Amino acid sequence: MGKNWAIAIGINDYQNMRPLKFARKDAEAVCQFFQESLHFDKVDLFAKGAEPVRYEDGPPIQADPTVGNLDTFFDVRFEHPFLEPGDNLWFFFAGHGKRHKGRDYLMPIDGSPRRVERMGIAIDYIAERLRRSGADNVILMIDACRGEDDRDGGEGVGRQQQKGIITLFACSPNELSYEIEEIEQGAFTHTLLAGLQIQGAGNCATVERLSQYLRAQVPEVNRRYNKPAQTPYTRIEPESKLHFILLPGQATLQDVATMKIDALVAETENDLDGAEHLWTRVLAASQADFQAIKGLQRIAVKRATGQSLRSTPTPSPETLTTGADNSSREPASNLPPESKDNLADNKPSKPQPSRVTFSVVKVNAQGEVIEQQEQQTEQSLVMLPGEVPLSLVHIPQGKFWMGAQKNEIDAQDTEYPRHQVSVPSFWMGQYPVTQRQWQAIAGLSKVKVDLDPDCSNFKGEALPVEKVSWYQAVEFCERLSRHSGQDYRLPTEAEWEYACRAGTETPFYCGETITTDQANYCGDATYGNGPKGQYRSKTIAVGSSAANAFGLFAMHGNVWEWCLDHWHEDYTNAPTDGTAWLSENDNHYRLLRGGSWGNSPRSCRSASRLRLRPDSQNDCVGFRVVCVSARAF
Repeated sequence: MGKNWAIAIGINDYQNMRPLKFARKDAEAVCQFFQESLHFDKVDLFAKGAEPVRYEDGPPIQADPTVGNLDTFFDVRFEHPFLEPGDNLWFFFAGHGKRHKGRDYLMPIDGSPRRVERMGIAIDYIAERLRRSGADNVILMIDACRGEDDRDGGEGVGRQQQKGIITLFACSPNELSYEIEEIEQGAFTHTLLAGLQIQGAGNCATVERLSQYLRAQVPEVNRRYNKPAQTPYTRIEPESKLHFILLPGQATLQDVATMKIDALVAETENDLDGAEHLWTRVLAASQADFQAIKGLQRIAVKRATGQSLRSTPTPSPETLTTGADNSSREPASNLPPESKDNLADNKPSKPQPSRVTFSVVKVNAQGEVIEQQEQQTEQSLVMLPGEVPLSLVHIPQGKFWMGAQKNEIDAQDTEYPRHQVSVPSFWMGQYPVTQRQWQAIAGLSKVKVDLDPDCSNFKGEALPVEKVSWYQAVEFCERLSRHSGQDYRLPTEAEWEYACRAGTETPFYCGETITTDQANYCGDATYGNGPKGQYRSKTIAVGSSAANAFGLFAMHGNVWEWCLDHWHEDYTNAPTDGTAWLSENDNHYRLLRGGSWGNSPRSCRSASRLRLRPDSQNDCVGFRVVCVSARAF
């Protein structure tokens, strides 16, 4: 898989232009998302007072976004290539932009609107320097034009096309880009990050879907917060980059197949550079893809011999997507153009289930990966207030053996007697509830108890919320139920273990042992013959761990998860129908499952159990939701 590098610039305290409020915060949020959720190889931030930008083959460059520092960075850092085809380079700017004499400029912190050519940095110059990096996929995200003084003759930046670059502009050249006081972000950046976090159906893994999502959702955000119209738009050069996959980990088989068709079309037109580019991108998203390898071999033969390629018939999508996730195409992809343009005016419809593809790994007793398979499950995406997505997956009904196996390593008396349980179908959060989702629901009106939107110890929108009591987790579910009209609650203990095992009977859903490549726990400890690993000493982004066969992530480690049941010392007389096992004392200990970042792997086993008082708040404790409406979606 190719490397991902990012550069972000955020400027509030302009010296010669109107100061901004949230541009720096936008840039920091983008950096945090790239680092913690997407695990980029390198992320550089230019902002007032930020740490110097360092790289291997040169002295550090001061990160204050002055014209001198930025000019030095673009000149020196991009003098020689340091990335390769298949790599991605992302550039984000939040601040003032200026159109001057037919050219688009980004304004540094000391830029002057009276000396734009000298004190601004032309976007076409930035694009030219970024292309020198060697990456064949360069993405510009420009959240500029945040004030009337950014205009020249009535227009802001965005008219210039950048060769070989994908450019996402926050607004059209005759509009402004707005900051939203209530969410302390720019409308464009807020929506951009929301789109990039969508998992499964309707995700924004491709340029086309991200562009359509921004065009539909940014105007809706502005409308909600009483701001004038703002319509993002995308410039793509060449047009073949429309189907480029930006987020390989979220791409569907259909996304890959669409790029293959574009590559074959380029071959038939004898566009060798374009075809090579596209086949390289296919390999970045689908490693060891046989068709991509054959395509690159054909191009190599053509270049070596100088002979024309035979006309290659373009396969139908069905030929390339056997078993593909056809329902995970962009929203409203089959609508006529006039319908697509009006998506933002439509009220959100009831979420529809679709199929989502994910990878499942199996390890041997030594923790070595011995099998990796792509699987699919039914998923529904629910939008919380502020267009915050919540992903649910369908858990089919079934029977399983609950509790630890006989002679299971580190099993406790509380995990016996092992007994068979029948569980009806339900929907479950694909991930533990994140801090961003928590904040979205915490902003709704109170049902019974108060919710602190900033309760977590480890800060990050994509991190699981923690330091949440059982009462507060229940309150979250009740607010979500009232908001959505569906029935949300905590999982029962039986539902949780059934969902965690996903048809397995081994200590972990990945096998007889586990490693810190599959889960976040104290890697100083081992389980069975497994190896030692990394001890991160904190939570990690919810999508960073391995999925099980039901498509659930992080059921082992990261944070303990509250269950609905009261604590019982063992399973004697436990229910066998999947319902919650409750006692008459409502203040009795409640159950938690899954282990956490601070625990050894034995506490992360599928059968492991923990009890805490319902008012306990701990930075090792979070939760996920289930939805049990008869026909929820």
